[in-house]
Amino acid sequence: MNKNFQKFRSNRLIIADRLATQNGTSLINRDENGFPEGYSKNHQTVLAASFISAYSGSNPDKISFDPIKSTLLPNWNLKYTGLTKIKSLARIFNRFSIAHGYRSSYTLTNYQTNLEYDSSQPLLKDRLGNYMTPRFYSNINLAEQFNPLARVDIEFKNSLKILAEMRRDRTLSLSLDNSLLTEQSGNEYIVGMGYRLKDLRIRTSLGGRRITLSGDLNLKADFSYRKNITLLRNLEYDNNQVTAGQTLMSIKFSASYNLSKNLTSLFFYDHNFSEFAISTAFPQTSIRSGITIRYNFGN
Repeated sequence: MNKNFQKFRSNRLIIADRLATQNGTSLINRDENGFPEGYSKNHQTVLAASFISAYSGSNPDKISFDPIKSTLLPNWNLKYTGLTKIKSLARIFNRFSIAHGYRSSYTLTNYQTNLEYDSSQPLLKDRLGNYMTPRFYSNINLAEQFNPLARVDIEFKNSLKILAEMRRDRTLSLSLDNSLLTEQSGNEYIVGMGYRLKDLRIRTSLGGRRITLSGDLNLKADFSYRKNITLLRNLEYDNNQVTAGQTLMSIKFSASYNLSKNLTSLFFYDHNFSEFAISTAFPQTSIRSGITIRYNFGN
């Protein structure tokens, strides 16, 4: 069982008791699930506050009951490049940077005013026995991305480049109509290397003439691995269903050589593999390879 989802479940009773205490209703009269009368486990305010509390790491005893006023973490982007200012490292590296970033978004969908709600009679109940709320929401969506969670970008004095990066993301969608939570999560790992051979000379024969070419040879290789999964969680049952998901692997290699100031040749090889989490989909593999000649008319 997912820890955050279990907190979501257990927070509902805490939120319901807080609502009953705040509104001066009875904590003695409870339904068959142990929730105070008028604030069942599927009450909109109970679900919304419990969800936000569990997945934002907030205290359920202090979180606001109004989902519009809920405050989540701010976005940030951090990058540090000061290591090359150390003399001992400056003799080894041209570039050494470390980066970290976080982005999040929080949305409420299908906002509607409850026309049956009467502020002068706040204890009116709906057909399910819950106290009415002044507004209706259909879904609460929370999306988070660590992009990147950690990234190291290094270039040595000998033109060797190394890149290592890790990313994580999560998207949560809670349906307040049927108490279903759709959770999409992904992890991605990227490793890249590059190297430049300066003034590489290649001797060749064109039209019976022997020609010596001189230019930079740029080599680049990247490997990436990403795993996505989509789960459907039900608050009523211990039954988590995998509805979608995919494992993606990619290997890319390229080599470019400057034949002249305006003419560049490029060799590339891309190998992509994907495997789906559900058994009804088949694995897929694609390979692209070729040579490109590019002429620049601008210079």
